Amino acid sequence: MSLSAPTPDRGQIDALRKKLAEGNALLRQTYETDKRSARLLQGRSRLVDGVLGELWQLCALPPEVTLVAVGGYGRGELYPYSDVDILVLMPTDEPDEVLRGKVERYIGFLWDLGLDIGHSVRTVDECMIESAQDVTVMTTMLESRRLTGSLPLYREFLRRIYIEFNPESFFHAKCAEQEQRYNRFNQTPYALEPNCKESPGGLRDLQVIIWISLAAGLGTRWSNLAKQGLITREEMRDLNAVERFMQQVRIRLHYIAGRREDRVIFDVQEALARAFGLEATKAKRASEVMMQRYYRAAKKITQLNTLILQNIGARYAQISHTESRPIDEHFQITGELLDIVDDQVFERHPPAMLESYLLMQKHHELKGMSARTLRALWHGRKLINAAFRRDPVNRANFVSIFQQPRGQTHELRRMNQYETLGAYIPAFGRIVGQMQHDLFHVYTVDQHILQVVRNVRRFALEEHGHEYPLMTRLMAEFQRPWVLYLAALFHDIAKGRGGDHSKLGMADARRFCREHGFVKEDVELVVWLVEQHLGMSQVAQKKDLADPDVIRNFAAMAGTERRLTALYLLTHADIRGTSPKVWNGWKGKLLEDLFMASRQLLRGDTPQQALGLDERREQVRERLRFYGLVPDVENALWADLDTVYFLRHDIEEIAWHTRMLYHCAHTERPIVKARPSPIEKGLQVMVYTPDQKDLFVRLCAYFSRMGYTILDAKIHTTNRGYALDSFVVFDPGHDSDYRDVISLIEHELADKLANQTAIDAPTSGRVSRQLKHFPITPAVSLQPDERGQRFILSIVAADRPGLLFTVARTLAEHGINLHTAKIATLGERAEDTFLVSSPSLENSGKTVQLESDLMERLRV
Repeated sequence: MSLSAPTPDRGQIDALRKKLAEGNALLRQTYETDKRSARLLQGRSRLVDGVLGELWQLCALPPEVTLVAVGGYGRGELYPYSDVDILVLMPTDEPDEVLRGKVERYIGFLWDLGLDIGHSVRTVDECMIESAQDVTVMTTMLESRRLTGSLPLYREFLRRIYIEFNPESFFHAKCAEQEQRYNRFNQTPYALEPNCKESPGGLRDLQVIIWISLAAGLGTRWSNLAKQGLITREEMRDLNAVERFMQQVRIRLHYIAGRREDRVIFDVQEALARAFGLEATKAKRASEVMMQRYYRAAKKITQLNTLILQNIGARYAQISHTESRPIDEHFQITGELLDIVDDQVFERHPPAMLESYLLMQKHHELKGMSARTLRALWHGRKLINAAFRRDPVNRANFVSIFQQPRGQTHELRRMNQYETLGAYIPAFGRIVGQMQHDLFHVYTVDQHILQVVRNVRRFALEEHGHEYPLMTRLMAEFQRPWVLYLAALFHDIAKGRGGDHSKLGMADARRFCREHGFVKEDVELVVWLVEQHLGMSQVAQKKDLADPDVIRNFAAMAGTERRLTALYLLTHADIRGTSPKVWNGWKGKLLEDLFMASRQLLRGDTPQQALGLDERREQVRERLRFYGLVPDVENALWADLDTVYFLRHDIEEIAWHTRMLYHCAHTERPIVKARPSPIEKGLQVMVYTPDQKDLFVRLCAYFSRMGYTILDAKIHTTNRGYALDSFVVFDPGHDSDYRDVISLIEHELADKLANQTAIDAPTSGRVSRQLKHFPITPAVSLQPDERGQRFILSIVAADRPGLLFTVARTLAEHGINLHTAKIATLGERAEDTFLVSSPSLENSGKTVQLESDLMERLRV
């Protein structure tokens, strides 16, 4: 063998590249005509087989080396832009320089052809070592195909695999791997932008079944599983249908994106719907019709995945030979699973369907339901009709599911998965798989509701007390907490009907509670919570919590401490159940402040006592003594601060301001201090300076130029005319150590303010891709406050960098004085509220001009 061995020339590489391109174009043209996904996937695999084989010959690879297709390519399926995974089997641990060079050139030429190559070069021994350490490697090798090269070496490779392979260990490893994958996607197939390959209910769930079936010697086709009795003929047809659908989705995604793309993101949903020939209806966009079809397929896949893996697992555990232990006349325990005594149990006794979920809650030793029980539940959903729902036994069983000391979340999810929940509450069935294009919910309506129920339930569990100490304490003291689980179940049940879903949902909740025999107090509580479930977050995030009237009015709306506590628990759970991006520590603190003040008011305190002004001052003094400040050192500064300041800032914040400013309350030089936020990631920045023209605008511009988003802003002017402004800012693009920029901000910003240096306006930020497809029409509202002294400016707009600067600059141009800013960001949606004043606002013409200018500048 010599270094001068023949290699392909440029003309030969170009010819192969042309062959690939023409072959791919023909496959796509044929697919657009016949829509046969299997034909496309297998055709592309054969096309690549031929090109790889020709190149192998052109590179003159020696006959003792073997080229093996692995993974999806080994299975004979190649999507339009999928990776081509290959294994080069080497005959010896230490190939000579010539052989190593030939293999490297071969791989390089594959990249030149435009193929995305995933490759490994190993000996058989190395393959065995890698597969023993990584179940993913073993999986790819199970689906291998010899393309060319040494047949004896490939046979030795297969022999070693099956000698060293343990099917039962592989089964458990793949189940554990699937569980980890599910956790990455929050255990739901119903995310608004699912991954059709990796998300629960995606193609990977089907592949897991095939891998495990192959390892167990049960075959690689759905018909093989049917012959083995693992699935019914109907389920085999369902599997074929959902597999074809998901293949079509992934193929279309690749063609639409022009690259490998497995996420069904907002950008492509409309195009995907067109590719499937779907059109909009009166109530839904074409993309929503498409996604509901997707969710139905994903749900079917997760159901069948559970059934099949459980049946295969039973074979390994030899559950069929395990003695069953009877529970009652309908159920037994077989191998730690709840099992029906025969396949006709639910037909003979329909109430047993709800009883099955109750038994799962009552028997801690059960690890799940048997496959035939789940299958019977799925088919039995058709037995849940109006007569079933009227049966007192069924009504009592359904409510009892919520009253059990454990298992509510698991069983409600199982009930939704097998459509028992939607059959029993038809209103819930209508919102299953319904999308929410509000840009802050990341789940479908039904999954959001179940997330909220889960969150409320966690407040009642001691093991989560460290996460939510106040919530846990409140829940422990709350009588009949199961009523809150039902309120959570109904709070968004009327979404998508048109109109106010809070009002519409009240009727559903009232009817349910009365039919199920709730006492009057609980009926009224559930109905009230459904009606008011958005109220507390709106007050906390949009109104001035330092205003006694705000607290008084909110407490009056709640009426009783039980209602207040229930609304606080539900609101906390609801916000946390929308999206990880929506919740933050500042929202939590606003809700807690509103709850605490309102509770004190309901317990008989005056508004001033409820807001804790005197107590707050004393607590601040204690903090100052702790830091070593002598008594009364704070008096000079505090004499310039009015009551509103002490109400609007918390104890820790007042103590920090005082420590920084007590010795320089009358300084002429601006003081800027920053520290890591004690509540939320980011920085807390304090600015103290003799008031300047357009100060707030300049500060917003500075933070925007730094790339920071403003989470919170408090504007205050002292009795001596000093501005004492506080901001909480963070960098949305990085989780950097904010301590590194504290000195920079303190010195740079103070210098700019001292010298009245102009701060360049920030550039307009880019909008997110979600907003491009689901734009938010800005809304501006300017109304006098309850006292008629100032005005409340409410703005709804697409969030983007520099948004607060845009608003502040517009207000300044119109001569509007800004007193407070309440920043509320809900995903991609900003809902900000400002307290403003100006003589010009009494003039309707100037007010209209202000609103028009704001609307124009808020459009993206």
